[in-house]
Amino acid sequence: MKQALISSSILASTIFISASAAATVTGNVGATSNYLWRGVTQTQDTVAVQGGVDYGHESGLYLGTWASNVDFGDDTSYELDFYGGYAGSIGEDFGYDISYLYYAYPDSDSSVDFGELTAAISWKWFSLSYSQVVNASDDVASDPLDNTDMSYIDAGVSLPLSETLSISAHYGYSTGDVVTAWFDTSNYADYSISLNKATDFGDISFMLSDTDLQGDDPKIALGYSYSFDL
Repeated sequence: MKQALISSSILASTIFISASAAATVTGNVGATSNYLWRGVTQTQDTVAVQGGVDYGHESGLYLGTWASNVDFGDDTSYELDFYGGYAGSIGEDFGYDISYLYYAYPDSDSSVDFGELTAAISWKWFSLSYSQVVNASDDVASDPLDNTDMSYIDAGVSLPLSETLSISAHYGYSTGDVVTAWFDTSNYADYSISLNKATDFGDISFMLSDTDLQGDDPKIALGYSYSFDL
């Protein structure tokens, strides 16, 4: 469940749009020591290999797909995301992004695919987004729970420390029937702080993440990603 792609930080979207003076197609590959989605591991606290392809138009429209291995303790082995949206900026400091993201699990024995609509804004180093599930397969949540009742609020700040080094902090809040079905609680918060380093050979991140879910422990994730033109 790829949070960081669109919904977690509008900052990434505004950087993407400012670099897209014309239509571009880019690819990305990477790995992480622990694939975390809204503070919760998607790989049983083990390594994930990830990658995707993005298309961006100078108008602000974009499309993309992204994949990662997952481990939910069943036969599901990978996640495949499809997304699209419109992002732009007003002046130098204010950015916005409206997007749809579809999470698919093609080899799952259950019907657990779902889609989210996200609206996000940013101002300088600060970002805020709201995501709402708008469609979901039958097994996302069982009756009498509503399998489209899940929302997520994400607030973040990213501060540059140098030309290649930055520090980011994040707070997220999940609520709804789907949260109840997955975690046996109607809501929970997740929070993280990360140090990010850009190099000529890709980007490296070190993140400390935690939630207020009962019995959940803080997690450390070391990540690497490399982007390239296609």
